[in-house]
Amino acid sequence: MPQQTPGIHHVTAIASDPNRTHEFYTETLGLRLVKRSVNQDDTSVYHLFYADHEGTPGTSMTFFPYSDAQPGRVGTGQVSTVSFLVPAESLEYWRDRLADAGAEPGEPTERFGDPVLPFTDPDGLPLELVARPDAPPANLPESPVPTAHAIRGFFGVTLSLTGVDPTTDLLREMGYRETNRNENCRRYETDGDLGYVIDVREEPQAPRGLPGAGTVHHVAYRIQREDQDDWRQFLIDRGLRPTEVIDRKWFESIYVREYAGVLFEFATKSPGYTVDEPLESLGEKLVLPEWLEDRRESIETGLPPLESTGGSK
Repeated sequence: MPQQTPGIHHVTAIASDPNRTHEFYTETLGLRLVKRSVNQDDTSVYHLFYADHEGTPGTSMTFFPYSDAQPGRVGTGQVSTVSFLVPAESLEYWRDRLADAGAEPGEPTERFGDPVLPFTDPDGLPLELVARPDAPPANLPESPVPTAHAIRGFFGVTLSLTGVDPTTDLLREMGYRETNRNENCRRYETDGDLGYVIDVREEPQAPRGLPGAGTVHHVAYRIQREDQDDWRQFLIDRGLRPTEVIDRKWFESIYVREYAGVLFEFATKSPGYTVDEPLESLGEKLVLPEWLEDRRESIETGLPPLESTGGSK
């Protein structure tokens, strides 16, 4: 058995407008653009990474912004909500900030004792802020959001499924344990300090999700580099069909669709986002893995301008 995962590494979603996405995640949510690259499977599209100052695993929300993307449909067989962690007593600040930005936050609610503020990004991607007194310190020194209220990273994600088994069995074997449940939601937690929660909603009558702008493409879990082969065999032994280990330059990954169709990735912490850029200038230039460098001119020509540079101002 591989070592259990401490939680989420990153979440990747589909967007429609790179500049609108960039403005919202840096100027409104206060995250830093830590990597400006391309989708390695479709180099005509950016891959933009927003995270804390260092791009710490557990903080990185990433996007494939297709300029011609049609709206998707959030539904079953998907990550249906992405939840960010903020300190206790921060939701009133965030409700005002999001309203001022035109994000139209919903009414604060509570789930399993945690205050929750729902909202959506410009493409309609369902997001939440979860306020917890045990939120770790902020690492966004240049954020427009005051440190006292800054996003710390992920709290977790919600999986919407027509039936929860055997996905919940897989989560338990990955290191998650059930900590709470209500009529249609079960909460699973692991032992990390960021991205450690998976809520699983059973929605047998809900429509199937359709990919497109405003939907999550995949959720990635943190694993150790030395455990990659064990994780791959673990997935094969459970009747799944994982990819080979794929080098993504900043981490190495294994992809698999779990039983309900949600795309899971298992990504390593190393080598990290500073392997090809200095910390102080992360995200300021288009960076490509070395196997794409000979195509740089054509790749750059095919990308729309990204108006803002670097992290939040």
